[in-house]
Amino acid sequence: MIPKIIKSEITHLPSLMKIIDSAELFPSEYLEGMMSDFFTNANSTDSWFTMLINEDPIGVVYYAPERLTEGTINLYLIAVKKDIQGKGYGSFFLNFVENKLQELGNRILIVETSGLSEFANTRKFYEKCDYNKEAVIRDFYKEGEDKVVYWKKLK
Repeated sequence: MIPKIIKSEITHLPSLMKIIDSAELFPSEYLEGMMSDFFTNANSTDSWFTMLINEDPIGVVYYAPERLTEGTINLYLIAVKKDIQGKGYGSFFLNFVENKLQELGNRILIVETSGLSEFANTRKFYEKCDYNKEAVIRDFYKEGEDKVVYWKKLK
């Protein structure tokens, strides 16, 4: 089934929190604060989208322009419900983001993730989607947890 992707709505929040919990990316109680500017500020540069199947949220993505750059976007979050990962939904969602950004004239998409072994599949996902590993910042998140930065030129 082909999913539908729409701008995130505040009514999606409980379902999006469940997606974050299932993907084990970060504590889901952070999500409401992360999304608040998007929901309350008409001039927000944040972009939040929800992926739906049969009107049920199955994924969430969040990106925003990188400050002090021209056409560089940082993908801060992409998550699909854990029980349907590995079925192409993440790639579909990422492709949607890349196409949208390209249509708007953006040049580069940056993705950052953890260097911990628990995130090995996340790193493989980005590499499979043709992202280049640009940098490793040691001990970034905490002692022993590196940040791995990926880069892709938007065509």
